[in-house]
Amino acid sequence: MKKSRGRTGRKRRRKHVQSFVDGVNCSSKLEYIKLKKWLKDRGFEDSSLRPAQFWDTGRGLMTTKALQAGDLIISLPEKCLLTTGTVLRSCLGEYITKWKPPVSPLIALCTFLIAEKHAGEKSLWKPYLDVLPKTYTCPVYLEHDVVSLLPEPLRKKAEEQRTMVHELYVSSEPFFSSLQPLFAENTGTIFNYSALKWAWCTINTRTIYMKHSQRECFSLEPDVYALAPYLDLLNHSPNVQVKTAFNEQTRSYEIRTNSQCKKYEEVFICYGPHDNQRLLLEYGFVAMNNPHSSVYVSSDTLLKYFPPLDKQRNAKISILKDHDFLENLTFGWDGPSWRLLTALKLLSLGADEFTCWRRTLLGDVISARNEQQTLNIAAKICNFLIEETQHVLLQLKRNKENLKKHLALVEALRLEDLKILQKSAEILCNLNMATT
Repeated sequence: MKKSRGRTGRKRRRKHVQSFVDGVNCSSKLEYIKLKKWLKDRGFEDSSLRPAQFWDTGRGLMTTKALQAGDLIISLPEKCLLTTGTVLRSCLGEYITKWKPPVSPLIALCTFLIAEKHAGEKSLWKPYLDVLPKTYTCPVYLEHDVVSLLPEPLRKKAEEQRTMVHELYVSSEPFFSSLQPLFAENTGTIFNYSALKWAWCTINTRTIYMKHSQRECFSLEPDVYALAPYLDLLNHSPNVQVKTAFNEQTRSYEIRTNSQCKKYEEVFICYGPHDNQRLLLEYGFVAMNNPHSSVYVSSDTLLKYFPPLDKQRNAKISILKDHDFLENLTFGWDGPSWRLLTALKLLSLGADEFTCWRRTLLGDVISARNEQQTLNIAAKICNFLIEETQHVLLQLKRNKENLKKHLALVEALRLEDLKILQKSAEILCNLNMATT
């Protein structure tokens, strides 16, 4: 009997050690103790989730009990949520309702976050603000040198994001100035570009979708944001399924899992079937072995492989543009997408085949020559992107120390791209062998 008990004891100890190999429990940190007390005062009942630090995902939540499909992971009372309603009830409310033209729900939330952060100890939201990231890794935060190493289609979107946030700041400056009576310091130093960038990223990366009725004091942009303290510590995994909804009976935002989760493991939710470019753009991270990931082919790269001598080249490009076949052309884990192959087929049509372009867009086979050329050019584009990706990965090896964290993100994205492209090259090689 003693032996058996000893074995159980060893097993238990090993399991306990295992839990701390996966993630280190951070519940005893003062910031989380204060946050949990603050949430409890607002009606949040302690769940089986504990803040923890994980080696691969960083900060997240671990479960102290095994979870089964259908289990409630978290239920956050309405009082804990930060919405535009919260903003209107604050001292900012009267300034927002008077301001013309009306501010957007997004700017209202940004303004509130900046004002509360500035209030420091006096802020009712301090326990939540203290656990928010001080900085982010969305493109708007990345150095120009880092953005230049992103794949071309993502680089373009990253530049658009940076421009958009800067324009948002410039257009909001007059409204920020109108808040001067509320502050002893100059509003220009409180509501600066750096503060807006932080607030915008906080909302963009952390809000849950929650539809609110349209208010006259806001512009017509949809009011669908809610910041959810503690719940927003849950990290994304493309391999889990969850049900999320606001429960009208309990007046709480609830998440139920459709997956199992072992005791002491990290609990994940899914932000949606996003590829890595979207995840980096919107949330500032990359998911490894992401089944939804793809490598995008820009129209410039696509057209490089078709001679300008083709008399029908411009007509073909116009057709592709009109039928939206110059965007979202990708290589995935299962090879070139149907959209990419269709665009290549149309561009590969011979002079005598051009009248068949409508059939090409419907997926019909036009000729053996057209099929073969399509596969050959797809393989060339794939190899070009492999070489480009490998070149960037070599550059990253000589990275600058001060940009290490940001460059590691680009490296993770490029390594995932390389795996997808190599898989696509293999698929194209097999297809080529089957058709010759």
